[in-house]
Amino acid sequence: MSGLVRRRRALGLLVTACFVCTGAGVGSALVVKSPAQAAADTAPPPASVLTAAVERRVISQSLITRGEVTASQHVDVSAGPQADKDIGRSVVTKVEADPGQRINAGQVLLEVSGRPLFVLKGALPAYRDLARGKRGEDVAQAQAALRAAGHPTGTDPSGVFGAGTEKAVASFYRSIGYEAPTAEAPATRAASAGPVLPISEVVFVRSFPARVDDVRAKVGDEAGEGLMSLSAGALTVEAAVTLQQKGMIRSGQEVRVHSETTGRQFTGTVTSVGKETDPAKDGGQDTGAEKYTVEVTPSKPLPSELNGENVQVTVVAASSKGKVLAVPSSAVSTGADGLTSVTEREDGRERRIPVTVGVSGDGFVQVTPREGTRLEAGAEVVVGVQPRAAVGGP
Repeated sequence: MSGLVRRRRALGLLVTACFVCTGAGVGSALVVKSPAQAAADTAPPPASVLTAAVERRVISQSLITRGEVTASQHVDVSAGPQADKDIGRSVVTKVEADPGQRINAGQVLLEVSGRPLFVLKGALPAYRDLARGKRGEDVAQAQAALRAAGHPTGTDPSGVFGAGTEKAVASFYRSIGYEAPTAEAPATRAASAGPVLPISEVVFVRSFPARVDDVRAKVGDEAGEGLMSLSAGALTVEAAVTLQQKGMIRSGQEVRVHSETTGRQFTGTVTSVGKETDPAKDGGQDTGAEKYTVEVTPSKPLPSELNGENVQVTVVAASSKGKVLAVPSSAVSTGADGLTSVTEREDGRERRIPVTVGVSGDGFVQVTPREGTRLEAGAEVVVGVQPRAAVGGP
């Protein structure tokens, strides 16, 4: 009996050992791989084909640059000969305006040797003292400016400086806190020693509000040329372009002006393109490259607060006439046969379609399928191949 038990036990151990060996072999087969299998398992998956849909859209070729909003009139404020003969020296005694400040009609800009230098509305620069008996367009301009400031000129005819205009001048000076200067003692019976509007105390600008662009005068300085500069009139935009860019621009082209500070966009048209003559725009340095100034006229008046702001200027250099069939530029290729084409991909199959290209811009190009071929909006065309990262890679 004991011998039979021993034989059964031995048989059981043998069977168990077989199972263990079999399991080990299976495990080894799962873990141990051939070099070819290992390389195949770690190779990156096949590259994926990138496609984009054919669209119907308006294509525009745009040139983006920077520009500055500027007024149509720039006035240099200088001190002329003093009307008061008792003043022996012209010295800046007050500065009443700061750079960037908005200026209204009748506002005092500076004080020179105790006398005001103020601004009134008018297109004609002051070129002489105005007093009783003077006639001309400059007199009519001064009368209109005084009336607009709330100082009527009575019954004086337009362009004739009479008693009513004298009263208006005296009233205006009182309103700004000064006594009106008077003419010298009369040399003839026709002359008068009444109030005078002297060239040394008035600056005319075309419209208000005006803007102080720069202030160079300081209290105690000799009063001469270039004390201050003003800008006024309708706002325009001046953009700078290179010689290469100039070839893309012509008068009448559409322009978009974007203000980053306000987030607003305005439209306009190119008025002119000319060679830049102001070296200050490059900090007074010669950059070695020809620069050109593009003048832009806004479609509607720009807000006065944009005066002096640096803005983004987009010139639409070319545009398709309405919506056209368009694909991304990367979808168009030229084969060894010289044909320009796109590749349509549908259900994993690819089909080459010869096309004629048109206007391009904004990353798209106009395409027209050649005779005998067909391409429609919504079709998927190949734009590139995107390789995938290797297994275990980042």
